[in-house]
Amino acid sequence: MTLSRILLTGNMGYVGPGVVQQLRQAFPTAELIGYDLGFFAHCLTGAERLPESRLDRQVFGDVRQVPAELLAGVDAVVHLAAISNDPMGKAYEEVTMEVNHQAGIELARQAKAAGVRAFVFASSCSIYGMGGEDAKTETSSVNPLTAYARSKVASEQDLAPLADDDFVVTCLRFATACGWSDRLRLDLVLNDFVASAVATGEISILSDGTPWRPLIHVRDMARAIEWAITREAANGGRFLAVNAGSDTWNYRVKELAEAVATALPGTRVSVNPAAAPDLRSYRVDFSLFQELAPDHQPQHSLAATIAELHEKLLAMGFRDPEFRGSRLMRLRVLAALREQGELTEQLTWASPVATEATLA
Repeated sequence: MTLSRILLTGNMGYVGPGVVQQLRQAFPTAELIGYDLGFFAHCLTGAERLPESRLDRQVFGDVRQVPAELLAGVDAVVHLAAISNDPMGKAYEEVTMEVNHQAGIELARQAKAAGVRAFVFASSCSIYGMGGEDAKTETSSVNPLTAYARSKVASEQDLAPLADDDFVVTCLRFATACGWSDRLRLDLVLNDFVASAVATGEISILSDGTPWRPLIHVRDMARAIEWAITREAANGGRFLAVNAGSDTWNYRVKELAEAVATALPGTRVSVNPAAAPDLRSYRVDFSLFQELAPDHQPQHSLAATIAELHEKLLAMGFRDPEFRGSRLMRLRVLAALREQGELTEQLTWASPVATEATLA
């Protein structure tokens, strides 16, 4: 499929750099436009080049105020922009619903009106919440336990009626992200465990270790997004909400810690048996994604992902036992910007910023 122009929102976060690289390779002649407020632009980790240098244009702006002219001639929108995890959602619950739900739906309406053909929404398997032992399919009931998960459920519900033959909507219910990125996050379970092992030689599980977590490498997320952009309505329907990941990547939290300890000999694993139970536990069935997207299935293994994280962390000189207070934790970045007076309570820049960089 030939695409002339693709808009990516939230491209300057953890997932975005890999998506930009994947789409540049897949659609070398397309104009790629990034749209992001830039909160995490400075959080680069060992990048050999600025990820945005693969774009044609980088526009700086708030997803709550997307200028209509930005959608002119756009064939596909990849909507990554979000308050992106449970701790941030808890700290900024009202803003989370405003950014993750309301702004996303308004963007989809604008995109449809502008003639955009494909709208790809980064949803989450966290919508299943306290899922029990049975693997959740797309028809399973949802049980969102956090503001972040609730925002994803609400967005899916409001995107569905917008879809038609000319506006194909794909909601990718991603497993928990992991793996190396040019803007690494360590507030994710596997990344945290590897970082802990490297920095301290110990992994402390803050629950009893039994909750289920499906995982997906960020570069495999990018492959799924490439597929969703090109998906025809005949392959899954005008509106599709699909679990994106692999059945082989369903693990209990304790199993993930043990896998890291095996890969990094000498690492100690401790479990807190007195901890309050983590209600967020869900196994997920990814068979529909395998059926619909056979050529875009996850390629990374758990062992290879751990090895890559280990190697790259060592290469960047990472040895910080206090990393949970660093800019590798997204909530800490926002807190630091707030403390410096750079951000408002509503998570907007306190002073004007540049609006665009042309990267041709």
